[in-house]
Amino acid sequence: MTSLFDPLVPRPIDLPTEVPLDGDPSADRLRALDEAKVFAAPADPADRPAWRERLHAWREDARARHGYRGAVYGHPGAAWAARCRTVAQVWLWDELLYSFDEHRFTPERFLADARERFGGLDAVVLWHAYPVIGLDDRNQWDHYRDVPGLAGPGGLVEALHRAGLHVFVDYNPWDVGTRRGADDVTELASLVADLDADGVFLDTLKKADPDLVARLDAARPGVVLEGESKLAVERIEDHATSWAQFFADSPVPGVLRAHWYERRHMQHHVRRWHRDHSEELQSAWLNGVGVMVWEVVFGVWVGWSPRDAATVRRMTAVQRAADDLLLDGEWTPLAELAPEAEAAGVYASRWELDGLTLWTLVNRGEADHTGPVLPHGDGARTPGGTLVDLTGGGRAEAGHATVPGRGVAALLRVADGAPEPEWLPGLLDLLAAAPHDPDARFRHRLAARLRPEAPGTGAAGTPATGGPGPDAAVVPAGPYVLTVRYRARETGMYQGAPYVDEWKPLPPRLHDARTLQRDGTLAAPVAVAASEATNAEFAAFLDATGYEPAFPHRFLAHWEDGRPAPGTEDAPVSFVDLDDARAYCAWRGGRLPTEDEWQLAGEAGGLRRGAPAVWNWTESEHSDGRTRFVMLKGGADYAAEGSEWYVEGGRHAPDRSVKLLLPGLGLARGATVGFRCAWDLPDTDLPGTAPPASAPERTGEAVA
Repeated sequence: MTSLFDPLVPRPIDLPTEVPLDGDPSADRLRALDEAKVFAAPADPADRPAWRERLHAWREDARARHGYRGAVYGHPGAAWAARCRTVAQVWLWDELLYSFDEHRFTPERFLADARERFGGLDAVVLWHAYPVIGLDDRNQWDHYRDVPGLAGPGGLVEALHRAGLHVFVDYNPWDVGTRRGADDVTELASLVADLDADGVFLDTLKKADPDLVARLDAARPGVVLEGESKLAVERIEDHATSWAQFFADSPVPGVLRAHWYERRHMQHHVRRWHRDHSEELQSAWLNGVGVMVWEVVFGVWVGWSPRDAATVRRMTAVQRAADDLLLDGEWTPLAELAPEAEAAGVYASRWELDGLTLWTLVNRGEADHTGPVLPHGDGARTPGGTLVDLTGGGRAEAGHATVPGRGVAALLRVADGAPEPEWLPGLLDLLAAAPHDPDARFRHRLAARLRPEAPGTGAAGTPATGGPGPDAAVVPAGPYVLTVRYRARETGMYQGAPYVDEWKPLPPRLHDARTLQRDGTLAAPVAVAASEATNAEFAAFLDATGYEPAFPHRFLAHWEDGRPAPGTEDAPVSFVDLDDARAYCAWRGGRLPTEDEWQLAGEAGGLRRGAPAVWNWTESEHSDGRTRFVMLKGGADYAAEGSEWYVEGGRHAPDRSVKLLLPGLGLARGATVGFRCAWDLPDTDLPGTAPPASAPERTGEAVA
């Protein structure tokens, strides 16, 4: 199916809203601006005074109509949000935040990287369940509550708090088809209290229901709510933050409606699939708001360029130092500039408070502008006043400065008789250490690596035993070409980001059925077990080897007193992770099959499914340095219903693959994933070696 829209072009609802400048504005014309994301700015400088007047008139009218009180902004527990400039969205198992080798969270690595490249963070959203939820019946609360080392003394949340960050948890209102507990409001309020979370990110929601707001505030007074898109004017009252996602700006930079309505309402610009963030950074700079740093989008690396990261460092350094100006100063969007600057595509906001005037400047053009910036009368020396080029590192002579092409700059004037702000020397030192031209120190290089296959020796030094049974499917040596079918999820597959530079992927591009081709060569024949390893077989492995996992959380959680539950001996073993499966296969003298070997054997009709059917691990673990993933094969009887965001369930043909992001601390173990073994065969060998004597005969139905 062909998409009916151009995903590289903003949709009509993403576009800025024109502000009527002709005649006296009627109430209806003003009220129509309630629906804006961005107030479009006029191209003609002569129209800008009238444009600003209309913005003031709309705000006064809208506040009166909605009975605005600004209750949430007066709450001490929520005051931090107005100064929250940089937020990172991070998967709990991002390899900067978690070490798979050490089985522990590593916030020190994550924060060091953020300091070096972005100048530090103010908050994080700890992303937890999507895109792995739906693989089994665990609900969104389980994906937080079952994580060792997340809450409590010494936990990840506490460590982030100690480092000065605030922590958002994620709420998925679409999670309706997994294990049910209490209602969502009760569960979320309890989670916020137990994790000591500072805020809640409202996934897929623009706003929370009033009942949810009240219950969350009762659980943790002042908890901050952040919706994913345009926030209704009337709900700015009780939502201290919101995403500026899918917000297209006008050619002449416009004004963010929600932040104009309430200066303390913090918005975070975000374009998750974009490689170039200059436009959203310029909008954030001119509006005095923040950005969402999101480099690993549901397992896909969409890293920020060194240039954009350096821009964030400079922006946040100024914003944090001059936050009183940005919050309480008189804000003049599209302030008057020198004609030469205007002609070069330079625009500015002006902020004035207590003898200080700050200009935040952007350059829409590609070429640097060096020369006059401020109009006559705002020069370097007014009687007793001084103009400082903050981003240029010194005094601005005669109102001249350099504004980099597609970049930002800042000027500060200290008026006659006004004291120099205490923060100015430290800010200049900080900006001097963050050069305009980023060098290799700020480049984040990812070394892609493939986890090596487990060796064919027994676990814990136990000699390998057994081999392929007589019914194993033999995949012959030689070249092969496979067609793999998959559902286009935000995780992508091997090819990287699936929606580069797209605004908002929508069906049929999102979640549509796709194919890819995989080819390779098998150097020797491979035998793939006809059936999955069973509970009884895995128990025999434990008895023979004494195997214990390095991190035992959830290991064989479905067994009773360390043994398979009565009647489940012949069922496929589950609640095992990749390393558990590798250890068993090594004991059998084999290994896990690769995803291609599994598919080749399945398409030849040589594989059976146990009951209940479970997904199969394959030897396909990859890491790009930030995300580990593996390809699952076969499908399972379990299927979560009610949302397209779940991992697909049900039994699937051998050519179907699912990319699963790997969690740590035992959370990869679940009820719906098992495995089967594979063996490398000499060219002259045929499967015929009987399984270990302790292994029962296996039965099951053929793979569909």
